[in-house]
Amino acid sequence: MLFLADSYVHTLDPMAIQLTDSFGIRWYGISYAAGFVVAWLIMWWLATTRRILLTPNQVGDFITYAIVGVLVGGRFGYCLFYEPLLLVDFSGSFPFWGVFAIHEGGMSSHGGILGLVIAMAILAVRARVPFLHLLDITAFVGPPGLFFGRLANFVNGELWGVPLASERQANPPWWSVKYPEEINYVQPEQVQTLIPYLDNPNVQDVYQQVIIEAYSGNNTLVEAMSPMLQARWPSQIFQAVSDGPVLLLVLVMAWLVARKPGIIAGWFLVAYGILRILTEVYREPDEGVALTLGMSRGQTLSVVMIVLGLGLVVWCSQRAVDRVGGLLRVSDSS
Repeated sequence: MLFLADSYVHTLDPMAIQLTDSFGIRWYGISYAAGFVVAWLIMWWLATTRRILLTPNQVGDFITYAIVGVLVGGRFGYCLFYEPLLLVDFSGSFPFWGVFAIHEGGMSSHGGILGLVIAMAILAVRARVPFLHLLDITAFVGPPGLFFGRLANFVNGELWGVPLASERQANPPWWSVKYPEEINYVQPEQVQTLIPYLDNPNVQDVYQQVIIEAYSGNNTLVEAMSPMLQARWPSQIFQAVSDGPVLLLVLVMAWLVARKPGIIAGWFLVAYGILRILTEVYREPDEGVALTLGMSRGQTLSVVMIVLGLGLVVWCSQRAVDRVGGLLRVSDSS
């Protein structure tokens, strides 16, 4: 990442460890692993202090089901909601099906949540633990994973924010972000002026070479191309903060005292939906996905989540069942 006087250009490498020319460990995968590790630590504490109905031994089963649910649901959700062509993208080379190309990024948080719900329904039957209680646990330990996932989106240079207002482009603030890939939308005569800054100017595709060298550390080139790029809102950082610390704080406040099973999951849907709608204002709508009543696909799905969450809170509050959990005291249930 190159910091400039008025803004900065995103040149972070999505690969944390490069093992071969085409394979390595990506920050995207590390973010998911970090989310599950933090979730396991939180659940282990909840289980050992008897604040949840799971035993410490069952926490491992929970994490296994959660990993499968998040990965399968998140990937299929992304393909279904945002890039349905991946569902019919077959080739003769690994990974053979576009859906399996998870190493290239592309996960839906809404799809991951749906996958978790299905995984918890299966675990509830096998472990003989109330399904709604498992949903509460899932919701409570979910924000760290969402936080790390959004940070990975930023590292990957995906899910761009919307451009700042035109009057702020001449002197954008230090926290705004510019992406080298946007050079593809610049007029050819302007891009030609960047050729003298290239380490390898004798190429046919100048656009591609500019992007390659920008990410390879050609800072002189980056400085020259920066005025051609739009300064954008750091929407990934906004959503990392809202989906992580802010959402977790809301759930902590909601579960300070024991609640009937399902209420915490309901408040998760409501709070996450509201936060997502607010932060989506700063995120560029997905290309090729039509707006619904002026809302992006993420905002539309979030409205559905809010309605479902409110319904879940009301329904669970009226059920004749014991309260469970409570962070300020150990649960009396066994």
